[in-house]
Amino acid sequence: MMASNLVESGITPRASRREWLGLAVLVLPTLLLALDMTLLHLAAPHLSADLQPSSAQLLWILDIYGFMVAGFLITMGTLGDRIGRRRVLLAGALAFGLASIAAAFSTSAGMLIVTRALLGVAGATLMPSTLSLIRNMFHDERERTLAITVWMTGFIVGSAIGPLVGGIMLEFFWWGSLFLLGVPVMALLLLAGPLLLPECREAQAGRLDIPSALLSIAALLLIIYGLKDSARDGFNLLASVAVLAGFALARVFVLRQQRLADPMLDLALFQRQSFTVSVASMLLAIFALSGAWLMIFQYLQGVAGLSALDAGLVMLPAAALQTAASLLVPRIARRLKPSVFVSLGLAMATLGLLVLLLVHGREGVLLMVLGTVLLGVGIMPVMILGTDLVVGSVPADKAGAAAATSETATELGMALGIAVIGSIGAAIYRQHLSEALPAGLTPAQVAVASDTLGGALGIIQQLPPALGDAVLVAVQQGFADALHVNALIGALIMASTALLTALYLRQARLEN
Repeated sequence: MMASNLVESGITPRASRREWLGLAVLVLPTLLLALDMTLLHLAAPHLSADLQPSSAQLLWILDIYGFMVAGFLITMGTLGDRIGRRRVLLAGALAFGLASIAAAFSTSAGMLIVTRALLGVAGATLMPSTLSLIRNMFHDERERTLAITVWMTGFIVGSAIGPLVGGIMLEFFWWGSLFLLGVPVMALLLLAGPLLLPECREAQAGRLDIPSALLSIAALLLIIYGLKDSARDGFNLLASVAVLAGFALARVFVLRQQRLADPMLDLALFQRQSFTVSVASMLLAIFALSGAWLMIFQYLQGVAGLSALDAGLVMLPAAALQTAASLLVPRIARRLKPSVFVSLGLAMATLGLLVLLLVHGREGVLLMVLGTVLLGVGIMPVMILGTDLVVGSVPADKAGAAAATSETATELGMALGIAVIGSIGAAIYRQHLSEALPAGLTPAQVAVASDTLGGALGIIQQLPPALGDAVLVAVQQGFADALHVNALIGALIMASTALLTALYLRQARLEN
């Protein structure tokens, strides 16, 4: 008897070997996306030296991927519900592989921004498809929680091995080689996916509503752009118009969904408190984390003076502990209520961000490792249990919409964290250097050094030793100040999220 027929009969089917092998296939894109995020942060100093982007271009290189993923996730999740989640997943894998090759051979900052944007559009097909397929493959409550844990652990493992793999590759190859890691991963997914993954779609799905898709994409991109520009340059007319226009389009989108018989985003999902609070807490937690995470690898290389390989090795124990902790989440979740477990984890993550406030100069590496351990381990309950609560609180035929909403929250939180908190950090860095740089630099050198850490390190290599040392001290202190501001903002947001989950997830429970 097919699994769907068993579910309709009130019998919860157990997963077979094919489902578990299929889960291994679904972990591949998750692993790759984590690698891609970590590797690019590690490679930021190298591509800065090669392509010489401005600070604005560097931020766009780092966050345009997240912007495009966030903008297209709802559309791609709904498209999977309509035409088939496996089909969308495999089409996205092909596009991701091709865009990775283009990004690897970028010859300018502008070209890399464009190819990263294409990677974001392709990446938007991967995450909601994998999560909604898991929802349809694993019907038993405990099996589904374990499957989501394994899926999320793939993301953690990607983060764990990313710095080490990236460090080794940067030691022997150019920064573009990091993008080529996605090609064999996507090729394997394309080969194994048709054999192991079922095709599933919403039974009564209508056609994709193109106006709704365009409204959601335009609204998200305008809001993110406006917030990013305001954080970097202060409130201005263009940024304000972009944010207002984005919210206006979002309002039109919501009104349209309420009128449609077959809406692109089922707003009724948000009537479930556990769904809404879980989505909000994941967005806020990732928002708080990503602003500081953006600067960690740059700090290890630019301030602590480690090579890319050494930075990867230093972070490996922390990432390994984070991976091990993620595997314990399902066991602990059987004994603690989600509200207690998630809020305690977020409190630990808050402590990790506060530890980063103590990091100074080359001597701060061990504190950096401690802070990232607490941060990484602490965020695991909200990411795993939050995802399970989101996906498990809706019928299976709404899995694509729920998964897309969950992933939109995560990617939007990451994009906003890099754009808003990252831009604030960049402003703190520029302000410090405008006051602390020694005399003897040309205006062009001052502009480059004040723009990015990578640019400053490149200028230092061109200066006489005494002047270079004085500039290095100013650069290191300025970047440390920026890290501390980002960490403090993140800690306040993370603590507020812990309070939110403690108060409003009390009635939530993991259920099928």
